[in-house]
Amino acid sequence: MSEQEGPTPGRRAPGELESEVLAALWAAGEPVGAGVVREQVGGDPAYTTVLTILSRLHDKGLVTRKRAGRSYRYSPVRDEAGHAAAGMRNLLEHGGNRAAVLARFVSELPAEDEKLLEQLLRGQSED
Repeated sequence: MSEQEGPTPGRRAPGELESEVLAALWAAGEPVGAGVVREQVGGDPAYTTVLTILSRLHDKGLVTRKRAGRSYRYSPVRDEAGHAAAGMRNLLEHGGNRAAVLARFVSELPAEDEKLLEQLLRGQSED
């Protein structure tokens, strides 16, 4: 058996469909049903597949759902920036030496991002 590089043709990489579903929810800007999410996700996934992903995201605490008749309306718990920040915080908490991880992160930032980070740490924003 040979090792494969990346996903099988026609299949998404692990976590890609979850990301697409979250992106559809962020784009909607309001609670929506699985059918609306399915229309926004590429590749024409089955309705039941989208429902499964929404249920998993709900179980992980990433989306909320409210009853709407016999179905649910889903919405993300955090906006896109909040979701990314939570992921970064999680990586930092599980990345070993915090100082080393932060130092490496900052050292690999482009100059513009390093300047922005510096401004944010000083309480200034680029509004």
